[in-house]
Amino acid sequence: MDNQMILNNGVVIPQLGFGTINQIGDQIRDNVAFALNHGYRLIDTANRYGNEVEVGEGLKASGLAREDYTLETKLGPTLYEKDSAVDDTLKRLGVDYIDVMILHHPVNNYIYAYRMLERAYRGGKLRAIGVSNFPVEKLQEIIDQCEVVPALMQVECHPYYPAEAVKEYCDEKGIRLQSWFPLGHGNPEMQQEQVITDLAAKYGKTPAQVILRWHTQMGFGLVPGSRSFAHIEENANIFDFKMTDDEITAITGLSKHTPFYRVTPESLAMLATTKCNFEELIIQGN
Repeated sequence: MDNQMILNNGVVIPQLGFGTINQIGDQIRDNVAFALNHGYRLIDTANRYGNEVEVGEGLKASGLAREDYTLETKLGPTLYEKDSAVDDTLKRLGVDYIDVMILHHPVNNYIYAYRMLERAYRGGKLRAIGVSNFPVEKLQEIIDQCEVVPALMQVECHPYYPAEAVKEYCDEKGIRLQSWFPLGHGNPEMQQEQVITDLAAKYGKTPAQVILRWHTQMGFGLVPGSRSFAHIEENANIFDFKMTDDEITAITGLSKHTPFYRVTPESLAMLATTKCNFEELIIQGN
């Protein structure tokens, strides 16, 4: 069904979600409530975004019942051995359960952390679990050493980099892919590609809407974020047209085979040691 993904444990989540990175305070509280009333049924956040309390307030402000939306968040690496981390997250968000909880980065003791997610999953606190930004070899470690195959992999993905490093592997293992920054970090060059602008003109859509629709037709989940009500609503308005297989192939052909997000020893060290800050935003990128 359009705008739905079935995970490997049978849980159904929306393909389209609202991403909350780089937003805090009243802004994200208001935007979460607005998104849930303007085309979205999935909200994505993270311990490290520093906004879970306000996201939780936005969920309540939407007026929707808990069962009427999907909530996902990411466990920060500095909490990977903190046994209360899941319960603490539930308290910050003000909910009794989280639909999807994933490990944010493949650093520190991620095996211990994943087993912690497994315990919470079995206890009914999480409906599904997964990982983010994990290379294939570390995904395989999870599968070899743990019991629950990840249901979701959140990864950089867009027409310039269509998750080539992990897509085939995840397809084989039944792990669904979900794209963070699906517009390529707002890359203007990508939205100006001739194939994108031609399709935007053909379907009466913006280039951004064409790219977001490409994600859904490729089978990816996606969590675009925006600070403005107009763009939030625009990004959700992508299910009233459908491109042909040839058009999808043409967009995929834009791939440059290189992600924008470059993993370096320095970036991994920062992710492993930067403390979660629940009062102000401290993370750049995903």
